Amino acid sequence: MPLHHIKIPSKKRYLTIKEVAKMFGVTTLTLRNWDKKGKLKALRNPINNYRIYKPEDIELFLRKIESKGKIHLG
Repeated sequence: MPLHHIKIPSKKRYLTIKEVAKMFGVTTLTLRNWDKKGKLKALRNPINNYRIYKPEDIELFLRKIESKGKIHLG
């Protein structure tokens, strides 16, 4: 999926792992692996410890990918 087609909801404060996985066209397991490897760090919900993401962190991640000219997300 081309990165310029990824729409990041600006009105949401946080995105769930499922929402981010759908945006990137990857599985939630892939996002968990990226988090462990430090590629895309997730925050943790203090109540249930679920992974959550700030929309601005997703934007920054996309900019880094685009600036490197490589798309190897796996």
